[in-house]
Amino acid sequence: MNAPEPLYPAPYETVDEVQTFYDRYPYPPPVVDLQAYRQFWGEGDRLRVDYHLMWPDEGYRENLEILVAGCGTSQAAKHAIRQPAARVTGIDISSTSLRHTRKLKRMYDLNNLQIMQLPIEHVHELGRQFDKVICTGVLHHLSDPDTGLRSLRSALKPEGVLHLLVYAAYGRTGIYMLQEYCRRLGVVASEEEIEDLIAVLKELPRGHPLDYLLRESPDFRLPSALADALLNPRDRAYTVPQLFDYIKRCGLAFGRWYRQAPYTPKCGMIAITPHRARLAKLTLQEQYAAVELFRGTISSHNFIAYRDDCPGAAQPISFDDDTWQTYVPIRQPSVICIQKRLPPGAAAILVNQDHVHTDLINPIDSLEKQFFEAIDGTQTIAYIIDSVSSSKVSHQHLESARDFFERLWQYDHVVFDASRGVSL
Repeated sequence: MNAPEPLYPAPYETVDEVQTFYDRYPYPPPVVDLQAYRQFWGEGDRLRVDYHLMWPDEGYRENLEILVAGCGTSQAAKHAIRQPAARVTGIDISSTSLRHTRKLKRMYDLNNLQIMQLPIEHVHELGRQFDKVICTGVLHHLSDPDTGLRSLRSALKPEGVLHLLVYAAYGRTGIYMLQEYCRRLGVVASEEEIEDLIAVLKELPRGHPLDYLLRESPDFRLPSALADALLNPRDRAYTVPQLFDYIKRCGLAFGRWYRQAPYTPKCGMIAITPHRARLAKLTLQEQYAAVELFRGTISSHNFIAYRDDCPGAAQPISFDDDTWQTYVPIRQPSVICIQKRLPPGAAAILVNQDHVHTDLINPIDSLEKQFFEAIDGTQTIAYIIDSVSSSKVSHQHLESARDFFERLWQYDHVVFDASRGVSL
């Protein structure tokens, strides 16, 4: 039997209303069984897909040093169980959340998991640097998010990656309206008042800005989720320009969106509007900002960042020269191929089920369908093109293939292993 881990109390200056809130209302809700989660991540190429989202041009490896900052009730345990060869450290300020995590550690004998009660701002006390730092849903609750993010940067190896998620301003408009509603009425976080709030939300007028989230996120009606969203003592949100300013002043460089299609003007209905040419003339950051405004319902920004002194290009995927032919495409496991009720000329429609925006569909013709079906996660694009083509590949054929594989990437239908990448 493993000796119990020591409990490291959070420094007194960080014990504030947010810590008290999460000790009382831990979120996400605790889980008691990780077997389905373990099986889910053991299927197919999920781990490789996740790895090459972060490190497209590095060969796959499993022995990572991972920090889960603000690990909540189960996130660190989930990373430890899905990546047994990794060394995972989870930190959080909530003793309640860590108690649930420790229970999972004992239950699944997660010897690769270390847990500490420690605020993000004091991550330097670990005395270590990590390959991967995960901090999703936490920075926006800090009294000083800049200090928190700079602290995480200091814990990142020079070639390391940060996986971050912060609230997005426009998609949370309805939430902030109801937060103000609760403040005006003096609604507080208690079981009785949360039950009353659930009843009130059922009567919200159709079309209220919160109505979309209530319909699209059924778990939003759970008491813990409701308390976290509407009664949390502190949170803030970022527009795309504010987000880029935030990561820049904290010494980081933007890598990519974890799901990039919702931000890309080449994907979805916005790609066929009269403004498509104007959008194409903008910088990438300006494009992302414009599409966020167009969509209006993005409620969080889920993205990958690197140290601003990271050697080389951390996200080198490009279709500007012939290197793209050396990429090995790996299908996103959440992508399905639909072959019913197709638009004219389409042999199938590709859909990433992780996308919440219903316009992000990718119709493909019969040749493109053959290309897609030939993707096995081991062969390069050049090999796939040659294997599908019955004769010598023409320049026009090659250009069409390039456009197709770039579109697969933009729509989050594949990631690329670019570790073989040398110019052809």
